[in-house]
Amino acid sequence: MHRATKVRIYPTQEQTELLEKQFGAVHFAYNKALYIRSHWYKKHGVSLNNAKHIQPLLPIAKKSRRYSWLKAADSNALQVSLQNLDRAFQNFFEKRAKYPKFKRKHGPQSSYHCSSLKITADTIKIPKISPIRANIHREIVGKVKSITISRAPTGKYYASILADDGQEAPAKPTYITQLTGYDIGLKDYLIRDDGKKTPNPRHLVNAYRRLRRDSKALSRKQKGSANRRKARIRLAAQHDRVANARNDFQHKLSRNIIVENQAVIVETLKTANMMKNKRLARHIGDAAWSGFVAKLAYKAEASGVHLVKLDQWFASSKTCHCCGPKMAEMPLKVREWQCPVCLTHHNRDINAAMNIRLKGITELMAAGHVVKAHGGLRKSVITTVAAYEVGSPAL
Repeated sequence: MHRATKVRIYPTQEQTELLEKQFGAVHFAYNKALYIRSHWYKKHGVSLNNAKHIQPLLPIAKKSRRYSWLKAADSNALQVSLQNLDRAFQNFFEKRAKYPKFKRKHGPQSSYHCSSLKITADTIKIPKISPIRANIHREIVGKVKSITISRAPTGKYYASILADDGQEAPAKPTYITQLTGYDIGLKDYLIRDDGKKTPNPRHLVNAYRRLRRDSKALSRKQKGSANRRKARIRLAAQHDRVANARNDFQHKLSRNIIVENQAVIVETLKTANMMKNKRLARHIGDAAWSGFVAKLAYKAEASGVHLVKLDQWFASSKTCHCCGPKMAEMPLKVREWQCPVCLTHHNRDINAAMNIRLKGITELMAAGHVVKAHGGLRKSVITTVAAYEVGSPAL
């Protein structure tokens, strides 16, 4: 299995300059290729192929007088930047993303390296740069496949080490006895099918006053000044604390869920559409549901746990988990409701979690797995209610 470990690195002044040149070469190659592909399509209606038309230009550019400075950069990093652009175009053509944009000089920077790599107890070696001091806080198991160097907005440098431990992912059980369905929300981050709720920590909302103060302080500084640079780093550090707190919360929560279950069922939400609600956009972005589900996914894969992600159109909130009828409308302000068929009183979130669990059991059984979990599948009570309404003596 492939496992990635992100560590902090501490380059010297000379190494920092070399890394910045590397970042510059990578984003230059990306932007130049984007310009060439866009220009040819607009002027000539020709869609250039990366492997056939773009990558062969790299050695030609290195031999020219104008772009000979590209020789100082790792050639693998330049080629990967072109492959990333090609993947961005594929995502655009398949309507998964917008048209690729040019990379900013002062935006996030990273470079990918996959050859001439060496890791010791406290250093990392990448091509064309001397060993960089690193804080390797955990053992790197297996063969190192690649190292991606990145610079955070705070000015800190990191290395993401991808290693292959040579092991296969553990087999997932076919006989499932421990299974839980989870509804994702804003007031409560997670609602379990048994009614247990995990409060939403609201990291961004709680830090909003500090972020607003630092943002206003940055706007008052003169552009290009040293004080503006310091203010920008202070603001970036605040955002970094929020992101770290959110990641820590999601990692711990996802680990506990995976350890306790053989199968986990969650819903997938179209957050891009939900973010159009201006009143909820900040809270939805703060919750970072997609990041949490991604953490669940790779932890489940590494632990041999089933993760069932339900379709976003599954009506979990407005379907009665007892008898199955679906309400026509269920606005967000309705937190509790009564089923018109079986007269069961529902809490919106708990009912959704129970429906998610039932739907997950159905999908697992359809895939050939045996599910022996408490509660079983829904039993319709429509016949019972109809008999009660006509006064059947069978009751």
